[in-house]
Amino acid sequence: MENTIIEIVEFSFSINSRAILKDISLSIKEGEYISIVGPNGAGKTTLLKCLDRIHKGGNGDIRIAGKPLDKYSQKELAQKLSYVPQADGRISPFTVYEFVMMGRYPHLSPFSSPGKRDEDAVHDALDITGISEFSERLLPTLSGGERQKVFIAAALAQGAKVLLLDEPTTFLDPKHQADVHRLLERANRERGFTVLSVTHDINNAILTSRRILALKDGAVVFCGPADKFMNNEILYKIYEKSFLFVKHPQTGKAITVPEVP
Repeated sequence: MENTIIEIVEFSFSINSRAILKDISLSIKEGEYISIVGPNGAGKTTLLKCLDRIHKGGNGDIRIAGKPLDKYSQKELAQKLSYVPQADGRISPFTVYEFVMMGRYPHLSPFSSPGKRDEDAVHDALDITGISEFSERLLPTLSGGERQKVFIAAALAQGAKVLLLDEPTTFLDPKHQADVHRLLERANRERGFTVLSVTHDINNAILTSRRILALKDGAVVFCGPADKFMNNEILYKIYEKSFLFVKHPQTGKAITVPEVP
């Protein structure tokens, strides 16, 4: 039986007296794959940052594995949740192996060296993400898609079973987008990681997610099964425009197609 790993109850968050999130309630089971969608400024990234306590405070209740969020130390929280932020163009001057090993920080003391368990976790993460072959390369020598796999590998090596991802395929070409989506699906399906991913790609959200959470102006507009989301009545409330649909040739699921100008 699946256990609840994240419980959000009537949570609100403001920055400089401006409400960013408004009465958000969401229960997430272990092993779920949930996409968070919505227009720019909807509060998607803020929600992830509140869960990972990058943004502190707010009103309401957030529990991780049944424990109030504010009762965790940051190190304890990092053993439960790992966060992959949006790409910001900054590149660390480390090798791939060194950077992924940094993901083990919740399990190391300031003066301890990595042990066999840490090395095994890093090698496993490199294997899952398919980047073992360039583990000794420097991050600045990698393409954007390769670096994104490195960031996800570091999150996997961290050992937390919940992945929080903020637009993980932004700025990637179609091949690397597909690689990252397959990687996340594999981590979810084969390794049991719970995935909570912010995306603007509603077609991918439909094809990969078990559930979709849609936000607009900081409030929940839709939260339910992915196959119930592709409905123009729902989508118009979120995006203030209608969409055209076709059936995906492989899955039969409804996906959107661009309108002719």
